[in-house]
Amino acid sequence: MDGRRDIKSAMGYTKFMKIISKDQATRFKNSESCIAIEYPIGDKDVNGAIIKLTGRYPDKGRVVNLKCKELAYVIEGSGRITIEGQDSNLKEGDVVLIEPGEKYFWDWVLTIFVSCTPDWYPEQHKEVE
Repeated sequence: MDGRRDIKSAMGYTKFMKIISKDQATRFKNSESCIAIEYPIGDKDVNGAIIKLTGRYPDKGRVVNLKCKELAYVIEGSGRITIEGQDSNLKEGDVVLIEPGEKYFWDWVLTIFVSCTPDWYPEQHKEVE
């Protein structure tokens, strides 16, 4: 099954819900301190991933998303994000919004859920000094 579930509405038409199970997720090792578990929802407007950080990401410098806006929710742990030179401490339950073009890095031990809009793709994600 492709993750789409047929839902009959009260109006008599069919809607599709996309449900991606854990066993459909793909695991990527972005660095020694960053593991991403991506859920292939197949929607060009939004996506989602669990990110497990155990140190600084990227290892040096910063990263930038040229097209995607990122919304990150801290599931567990604590840490810090530095966006455009401004540090913010993070703990479980906090939410961070990163706009396209903002340069940033993560640090400490965190598990976060990140949703990107439009759908994240590697060519628009760059490491910068």
